[in-house]
Amino acid sequence: MEAPASGHARFGSLLATRPVEVRREVSRLDRGFWALVVTFEGEVTAVRFADVDRDAAPPAPVPWAPLDREWGTSLDHAAYLAGVREVRERIAAGTVYQVNLCRVLSHVLPEDADLDGLAQLLSRGNPAPHAGRVHVPDAGLDVVCASPEAYLLRDGDRLESRPIKGTAVTLEAMLPKDFAENVMIVDLVRNDLSHVCREGTVRVDALCRAEEHPGLVHLVSAVTGELRPGLGWDDVLAATFPPGSVSGAPKHTALQAIADLEPATRGPYCGAVGWVDGDAGRAELAVGIRSFWADRDEDGRRWLRFGAGAGITWGSDPEQEWVETQVKSRRLVGLASGRVEA
Repeated sequence: MEAPASGHARFGSLLATRPVEVRREVSRLDRGFWALVVTFEGEVTAVRFADVDRDAAPPAPVPWAPLDREWGTSLDHAAYLAGVREVRERIAAGTVYQVNLCRVLSHVLPEDADLDGLAQLLSRGNPAPHAGRVHVPDAGLDVVCASPEAYLLRDGDRLESRPIKGTAVTLEAMLPKDFAENVMIVDLVRNDLSHVCREGTVRVDALCRAEEHPGLVHLVSAVTGELRPGLGWDDVLAATFPPGSVSGAPKHTALQAIADLEPATRGPYCGAVGWVDGDAGRAELAVGIRSFWADRDEDGRRWLRFGAGAGITWGSDPEQEWVETQVKSRRLVGLASGRVEA
């Protein structure tokens, strides 16, 4: 497509401006700096920027008017509980072991609302290790990411994934099923990376490490491997996407359950958001959780979306899983709505 008229991407102190190219695939990202957004459904948008400032000054303040209406949800309380029960039935039948069941929250968005203001609000009220802002209107991108989870980190041929499974308000509130779920997903990530990494190089560097974030605690593991010669980003994504922590195990039957039970597409939520520096051979792609994005409905109205989900296993209690989606959304939606102070 033609070069976008305007746009920018910011990841920490890195600011990319002057977009010059948009691609809908990842096979040729080996030159230049790219912002990359991949929806959970696999739609790729890669934008190459001509100018990259790696030590950019903080952005000028942008106002954000709190969203004070009620947020809608793609799965209400009853529907979500029914979905958890259905997943447990599929687990009992032996077709799947774990499924990440998600719902998408929505709020009508004023035409003049600038998500740069929301990004600044989140940076103060919910700082995240893989935060990002990608705004390229001509490419259909208007995303604010406050993700704590690394889907893929790349440095040369070294790949690393840091799956998160297990979320609670305190470490003491973690359940045995949280640790078991993390181990299950680590095994899935090891298997995914083994398809593109040199034999004998895939290893678990950390298992169920506790990480504190605003308002909650996660269990985080780390899996690394060395990419086989001759393989590129298309091979890596084909082997590892969507991330195991937000799909389930086995992945193919978990994805079928998600398609059957979730009425709304996830979009950038649970996909990948980040950057690829083809010249340096480095990349940082977050799992698109704790993320807002703007889109339009069929009537042209503008909406702000936010996703929240929970990993469902045989040991899941439906009501507790619903509460987990509330815990994950409460602070960020509260910040966007003015109910939580930054």
